[in-house]
Amino acid sequence: MFKKILIANRGEIACRIIKTAKKMKIKTVAVFSDADRYAEHVRLADEAAYIGLSPASDSYLRADLIIKACKEKKCDALHPGYGFLSENSSFAESLSKAGITFIGPSKSAIASMGDKIESKKIAKSANVNTVPGHIGIIKNKNDAIKIADEIGYPVMIKASAGGGGKGMRIAFSSDQVEDNFERASSEALKSFGDKRIFIEKFITEPRHIEIQVLADNFGNVIYLGERECSIQRRNQKVIEEAPSPFLDEQTRKKMGEQAIQLSKKVGYTSAGTVEFIVDKDKNFYFLEMNTRLQVEHPVTELITGIDLVEQMIKIAYGKKLEISQKDVLLNGSAIETRIYAENPYKNFLPSIGRLTKYHPPKETKHSDGTITRNDTGVREGDEVSIFYDPMIAKLCSWGKTRALSINRMESALDNFSLEGIDHNISFLSAILANKRFKSGDISTAFVDEEFKEGFQGLIPNNKFEWTLGSLILAYHICEISKNFEIFEKDKISDEWEVHLHYPQPSKYPSKFKFRINKDNLNLPFVNIKPLPDQKLNGLNDKFSKIEVDQDFIKKLVTFKINSQDRLTEPQKIQCRVKNKNTNIEFEYRGITISASLFPKHIADYLKYMKPIKVIDKSNLLVCPMPGKLIKILVKQNQIIEEGQSLCVVEAMKMENTLVAPKQCIINKINFKEGDTLSVDQIIMEFSFK
Repeated sequence: MFKKILIANRGEIACRIIKTAKKMKIKTVAVFSDADRYAEHVRLADEAAYIGLSPASDSYLRADLIIKACKEKKCDALHPGYGFLSENSSFAESLSKAGITFIGPSKSAIASMGDKIESKKIAKSANVNTVPGHIGIIKNKNDAIKIADEIGYPVMIKASAGGGGKGMRIAFSSDQVEDNFERASSEALKSFGDKRIFIEKFITEPRHIEIQVLADNFGNVIYLGERECSIQRRNQKVIEEAPSPFLDEQTRKKMGEQAIQLSKKVGYTSAGTVEFIVDKDKNFYFLEMNTRLQVEHPVTELITGIDLVEQMIKIAYGKKLEISQKDVLLNGSAIETRIYAENPYKNFLPSIGRLTKYHPPKETKHSDGTITRNDTGVREGDEVSIFYDPMIAKLCSWGKTRALSINRMESALDNFSLEGIDHNISFLSAILANKRFKSGDISTAFVDEEFKEGFQGLIPNNKFEWTLGSLILAYHICEISKNFEIFEKDKISDEWEVHLHYPQPSKYPSKFKFRINKDNLNLPFVNIKPLPDQKLNGLNDKFSKIEVDQDFIKKLVTFKINSQDRLTEPQKIQCRVKNKNTNIEFEYRGITISASLFPKHIADYLKYMKPIKVIDKSNLLVCPMPGKLIKILVKQNQIIEEGQSLCVVEAMKMENTLVAPKQCIINKINFKEGDTLSVDQIIMEFSFK
């Protein structure tokens, strides 16, 4: 077996590969840029090699520096992980010439499947179902419009060398083709060094389902079931699961057999993934083949018990597959949620900064038989920079049934403590809580359909809203009691007014009045009931006994409620509660609340308070994220129409087009192309006609 391998990657996937290498007693070498000098994968590896500046183009994409590190560290082989150089055929060839084994497929397989145009031609010749479209290179936007008109809308514009949602756009009209063709080409060039684009028919109500394959150097190819990857945002996968709740055994077998046909046609070896688009009638069409380890591979490992990284290493070493197709048994259900540094309440803008708190749920097998797994590449104190993908962790759950797996994931997200940067945990929790998701009735349009106005958090019903208000008040009573040298009940008001504010602009604050039982106040137990002079949809006026338990390490608050059969919601609630300025912030499974609490003698004076003046910034184009201004699409004094593109800001390898809110005139442009922007910097100023 190999004695030492170099991992040409970073973050969670580098840590994941190191984990298996240690199990196999293989030494590892990590590579790092300036930004990753103190990263977790560097700490975990046996050795490390510096390869350049922070931008990926100056480090992780420098094949010459990585090969040099392999030689200097005397490595037998190299594992590329995913992204970066993992699907670069010339890199695989250079390694071969240097006498270093590439833990992945052959150069020819990478080249043929990595080129999306060529791969569709091969798939067709291998009798694999393919999507209608133009299989060929498109020269310019005019050709793109002509081809799209012929195919019929909607169409998918895709980078030939693409992957991970980069260089991919949907167009519903010729106008959208023109703009999206240029954006997709530019993104593809920056991400893959290849700006070629092709167009195919966009299947409506589609599911994204992929088949995992393993192939050795002796002609043995097997498939390990499928993964459902339909929960996506901007063509980026958000939640994946295995197996799909949609497929039947017959369709699974047909898809698996076609994946094997394609793998054999290209002489594929190692682990790979054949991706399909599946319509509502279970017709499936080849999408692409990823000639590498997938981000979502853990869910396959959880339902099969097969370590994919271990199999890749063994195959690269020249061993035969010890697993036959009849040995592959799909057991239970696994779910993966991708935790990103982004703000779902601000259109998922990337977030950068230091992880001042990072305490993920413990990886373990629970008493009910479910499993929690967390693939990550960070630890508390690490910095999320602008240079790389904003993924922080891949949180996974397994259960004997899909319902058990979902329940375990909901609890795991509740227990994930993360501070210092914005993150998408509330968004993930909201998806899991969605009735449509729980039923398995999903498609790649799920996020757009369920969050039509963007994600602004969930709104609880009136009964549960009252419950949350009472929990926040119970927490507040426990907190203010800490200010007394000797706890004195008389210093606490027995009547309170709680105002709940939500992120949604259209949602007015909810106001509730409560009474606490001071005669029976025995902290951390608080007895609370609603005052009768308010409409509470049938809630009675009996006291609820609420126990408040704070975990100061995880910064979690657990409430236990004795509600006397008044509530149908869970009797035990784990959530995030923290004091901020004069408010209390509360987060629970997609519900985000900012609460203001007033004792009665202060609440009586609120009607005399003047409303806070809102500063009008509608005449300013404010940068919503840290990034680089790569293109300015307008000029000073130019008249702009509503929805017209103003500029393009690149952040974390994605291009974001900022548009005009309404018809206006550009008065001033404060930056030039190539400038680095911070959040809230004013890019342009304009006046309305």
